[in-house]
Amino acid sequence: MTEANQVILPAAETPKSPPTDERLRNDTWWYGPVAIIAFLVFWEVAVRSGNVPEIFLPRPSIVVVTLYDLFAYKHLLDDLGLTLFRIFSGFLLAAVVGVGLGLFMGTSRRFNAIADTFVAALYPVPKIALLPLLVIWFGTGNAFMIALSALGGLFPVLINTVVGVRQCDEGLILAARDLGASAAQVQRKIVLPAAVPTIFGGLRLALGISIIMVVAGEMQTARYGLGAKLEQAGQVLETGQVFAILLLLAIVGVILTKAQDRLGNFVDRWRAK
Repeated sequence: MTEANQVILPAAETPKSPPTDERLRNDTWWYGPVAIIAFLVFWEVAVRSGNVPEIFLPRPSIVVVTLYDLFAYKHLLDDLGLTLFRIFSGFLLAAVVGVGLGLFMGTSRRFNAIADTFVAALYPVPKIALLPLLVIWFGTGNAFMIALSALGGLFPVLINTVVGVRQCDEGLILAARDLGASAAQVQRKIVLPAAVPTIFGGLRLALGISIIMVVAGEMQTARYGLGAKLEQAGQVLETGQVFAILLLLAIVGVILTKAQDRLGNFVDRWRAK
């Protein structure tokens, strides 16, 4: 057989893993922790080598020791629990009310025409500017803090819910109605699952705003809580304590954000069923 007539057989290919496994595998999970460690090392070295006074910028090692002392001797755990109670009480209230009103606004043109005017008028108002009015109504206790947290988180949840409902495919809704589905079934089986990703985006924004509002309110009026501790430390120039409480707030924010991501993944699996 001449070379021109030879048939070149393809070499046997080794089986490849399904592409889905490659997409699901996260090879970058360690980027964030490594970046944080590198930043802290740079901070420690820069402050040590630059002889920066501790009152202006304490070293991370000092901040960590101060945070331990606050937990061990200054009852910081009690303040953390109180602040989290205020945050989550208001956040859950904002989530329930925001999702409920958002579903009504997204599915009812008449209700939307009424409520949208109030939302447009109230949403741009700086919520922190309502502190004096809320103090008059609720005092300076937990009710005030919960109202502040709920007010801060309400509008992101409400607006995102309306947007998510309006993005739902109207053809699916009409088909479900033609098949005899009730209004409640349409809401539960079609509208709500379609709006879930947008709702979770609103919940993530709302939780961050609730944290900001509660800490700011505690700094202004409270005697206990992380915000109160932060204000007291700043007044006596305890910079290490200020950074320690800020570090604790950052850790809480990371934990809550990751928990929301896990919950969002769980809900996505529910939507796919």
